[in-house]
Amino acid sequence: QVPVVESGGGLVQAGGSLRLSCVPSGGSFFNKILGWFRQVPGAEREFVASISWSGSYARYAESVKGRFTISRDNADHILYLQMNNLKPEDTAIYYCAASEKAWGPPVTAREDFGTWGQGTQVTVSS
Repeated sequence: QVPVVESGGGLVQAGGSLRLSCVPSGGSFFNKILGWFRQVPGAEREFVASISWSGSYARYAESVKGRFTISRDNADHILYLQMNNLKPEDTAIYYCAASEKAWGPPVTAREDFGTWGQGTQVTVSS
């Protein structure tokens, strides 16, 4: 399993945008499904979005559909999460994750991802 490192979090006003990035630390994302999850204190880590190895398939949580876009650059081994029209309820620590599973049904469950980053804080002020 390859460690991953997230970046791009910060403080933004409601309605603003941020782009998160994730890169492997000392390895690659070759043939891996990638995803973003988020967590607030006292709550379970929840699914945000995932993307297949080819980038052709993606799945989103209902709460972010139409506002967030997950994408990947396989040449440079970078995963992105473009977040637009941010809301205060999007405030959380955002985690990048990698999965060895195949994209048969979409891969969205936390237990399907075996590699996690340390997270990056996103704070949306009202």
